[in-house]
Amino acid sequence: MSVSFDIQPNPGARSDAEVAEILASPGFGVYFTDHMVSITWTKGQGWHSATVKPYGPLTLDPSAAVLHYGQEIFEGMKAYRHADGSVHLFRPNMNAARFNRSAARMMLPNLPEELFVEAVRQLVQIDARYVPEAAGEHSLYIRPFMIASEAFLGVRAAEEVTFLVIASPVGPYFTEGVKGVDIWITDEWARAGEGGTGNAKCGGNYAASLIAQYEGYEHGCTQVMFIEATGKDRVEELGGMNVFLVSADNELVTPALSGTILDGITRDSILKVGEQQGLTPVERRLSAQEVLDGIADGTFTEAFCCGTAAVISPIAGFKSKKGEWRPQGQAFERTIQIRDGVLDIQYGRAEDSFGWLDKVA
Repeated sequence: MSVSFDIQPNPGARSDAEVAEILASPGFGVYFTDHMVSITWTKGQGWHSATVKPYGPLTLDPSAAVLHYGQEIFEGMKAYRHADGSVHLFRPNMNAARFNRSAARMMLPNLPEELFVEAVRQLVQIDARYVPEAAGEHSLYIRPFMIASEAFLGVRAAEEVTFLVIASPVGPYFTEGVKGVDIWITDEWARAGEGGTGNAKCGGNYAASLIAQYEGYEHGCTQVMFIEATGKDRVEELGGMNVFLVSADNELVTPALSGTILDGITRDSILKVGEQQGLTPVERRLSAQEVLDGIADGTFTEAFCCGTAAVISPIAGFKSKKGEWRPQGQAFERTIQIRDGVLDIQYGRAEDSFGWLDKVA
């Protein structure tokens, strides 16, 4: 699909000195680059009006469908600067493919994968100076998203949709080094159910997770792990991350994708890197009781969660209303090994034997 982008440079772009000040302490999702990408879809016309333009507020009619029915999806990905100064995306085609699976579930139009990737490339290229230097774990976080922008209050699939891409320079998730986190287990609240939107990356799933997330905070936990909504037995995922266990016999175990779990790109990368490091990847149904019993008897020696933002977070312990369970491997040796393996590919410190990197600049 050939779409020409109208490039509109931002006349109010920050100076190099201002960008340098931001990159010195970017935080996460606090500052945004000078530009954004916008493409419109209308029924009968398809995708059109592809534009790279100054970052700024959107104008939406108060009756825009997204504001009333939540018809929207998004992705999260990063651009990485290597030691030689080049800038690379990490598996962008997987983000593009998942974006369309989410779109299909939410009755939004299919966005050709090559157009998704090109839109991301256009933004990263024009705002490449916002991609931090390779030192540490700094990167440029990229947020492509699609919203039902049609002004119409009827309940149906929107006939006008807007696709946008914005970007934010971010620092390391762990500012004081990698530390284990505690996870709250809830069987009271659910983020998704069979036939629902669990495997779509839509905002409603994250909104639904917040009540349990804040319950976890009250118990000193950083994240919450959800159990299936019906049988109250199957482990699913965390509020915004997939979960893994490392067994004493070198299995790398994670809940199988069941339609209620987001098929994370970091998740898939970990399964492949872990296998390369000698672990046996296993995707299967896991009951909460099996997880807790396995931690108690040493079957599972380490646990971690993963996502685009943190890559991998070691899990120091699980808590619930029934008690507390802590894996024996509090040095997180295999967890850190896998984490380093993924990061080394992303930042160009190791050979990209999987062909995952896409050079942008």
